[in-house]
Amino acid sequence: MLYDVAVVGSGFSAIAVTINLLRLLPPSTLIAVVGDAPGFGRGTAYRTEFYMHRLNVPAGRMSLFPDKPDDFVEWLAEHMRQVSADGFASRGDYGLYLRDRLASLLRGDERPARVDFVKAKATDCVHCSEAGLVFHLDNGAELRARNVVLCLGIGNADLPLAAGKIDTCVESRIVRNPWRLSWLSKVGPSDTVCILGSGLTMIDQVLALRVHGHRGRFRVLSRRGLLPHAHPPADRRAPAIEPELGCSREISALLAGFRRQVRKGADWRGLMDGLRPVTQKLWQELAKEQRARFLRHGLAWWNVHRHRIAPQISARFEALRRDGIVTVHAGFLETIEEGPRGALVTYRERQSHRPRSFNADWIVNCTGMERAGVAHSPLLREMQRQGLISPDVLGLGLSVDKGSRVLDLNKEPQPGLYTVGALTAGQFWEITAVPDIRVQAQNVASAIASTLRA
Repeated sequence: MLYDVAVVGSGFSAIAVTINLLRLLPPSTLIAVVGDAPGFGRGTAYRTEFYMHRLNVPAGRMSLFPDKPDDFVEWLAEHMRQVSADGFASRGDYGLYLRDRLASLLRGDERPARVDFVKAKATDCVHCSEAGLVFHLDNGAELRARNVVLCLGIGNADLPLAAGKIDTCVESRIVRNPWRLSWLSKVGPSDTVCILGSGLTMIDQVLALRVHGHRGRFRVLSRRGLLPHAHPPADRRAPAIEPELGCSREISALLAGFRRQVRKGADWRGLMDGLRPVTQKLWQELAKEQRARFLRHGLAWWNVHRHRIAPQISARFEALRRDGIVTVHAGFLETIEEGPRGALVTYRERQSHRPRSFNADWIVNCTGMERAGVAHSPLLREMQRQGLISPDVLGLGLSVDKGSRVLDLNKEPQPGLYTVGALTAGQFWEITAVPDIRVQAQNVASAIASTLRA
């Protein structure tokens, strides 16, 4: 069977593209969705059932549809969830919303395009031409499609330590992927837990353990010891402030301008919100050297200011810090060895460079997601080997044009081949949050619909 469109992936990007295709394509269209993750479209983030795992964006900005901005808020009201447009809904509820919106399109009064959900992984692209693409699947089947949208996301980052620096006898104490939540039930109530990384994933895991009855201590270790900032309560939230960008596209000049605005009285959170509509355009105007400089020196500070947490989550976490339950260390991990009481974690302190160490019963890798690339995906590795795709020059996913079309090794767009989400960070930078991905998904679906109508 030759499909008109194949969506490869199982996370939010995949469901956003599929829903937009269903809204745009006629009933005669054939769509295949290829992926083997449970809970299609919910991904890791939106499958969680812990009520304290909250969205980091207010509900009023989380609609699936750019042309229906109140859709998620209306869903919350219909399902008796007491969350306003300024509030922060649970991530589990957002996953249910995604499921409901897809189901309503599939069973709608107007017969939609046919969608086949193929529970498999694509492992190899064996043909790519204007006539379409052919993929091998890990179930032994072959899939053919005129257009393909890669929605593969990115993988979990590795431990920031060479294998030789970890004693084999402590491997059983290391949780390399914290989103495989079965590990939570293995932690004793009074165990000391070392968490590597101090970002959003760390906060999620600390609060999840507390719900599980854990009352021991946490040692949080990251290179800079920076913690995500919080959104203010709705009644103290500043409006978005337009940034004064000037003519220069030097990172230092841009940062100096933002600091100047804040010194004059601008709320920094309002300034960060004002950057949202222009971030992608601003990124595209930066020279390669300036982008690289930002990634080296500014990324950690961008993350903690830009990706803020809900105020109620911040209050819970800060209470644990005040009570001494959570201690944050800034330094560079050196070794994980067998110690007198569990594992001995040794690190080099950031300011003094002195060696420090502490004991822990568990070491949890919360260093976040890897920088977007091809290493985590056998399919992408094989496509790169064949020259069908080319990595972004700074390692930010794949090389794509402004229409999200994948570029080959010669930087030519591959006919009918698109990608959506984190793999396009090299072109768009800000492309991991729902408000950005939903626009990209709509644009790609529109481009495919135009091609099929031609």
